[in-house]
Amino acid sequence: MDSRTAAGNPAGTRTRTRTRDADAMAVTGFVLGLVGLLVMNLVLGPTAVVLGALALRRHTTRPGRARLAIGLGLADVVLLACLVTADGTWSWSLT
Repeated sequence: MDSRTAAGNPAGTRTRTRTRDADAMAVTGFVLGLVGLLVMNLVLGPTAVVLGALALRRHTTRPGRARLAIGLGLADVVLLACLVTADGTWSWSLT
């Protein structure tokens, strides 16, 4: 038997690592959602939504940040749809 298993709490370590991963997903989704408002909406928007949802599902300690990631990701897709509709092409520009 492993000494760490007998003496320590490996389940607690796993939970802590999982929470840290969920927090990282929430922050990463938030940043991707912000960047997606400016560039690569089609890729970064859905990625931010998925990361935010996964972070919430894994019980992040930053649920507000995860919800913002979902909201910004959806805003990215809506912004892209508006710009594509206005311009008539997938490669939008303001000129």
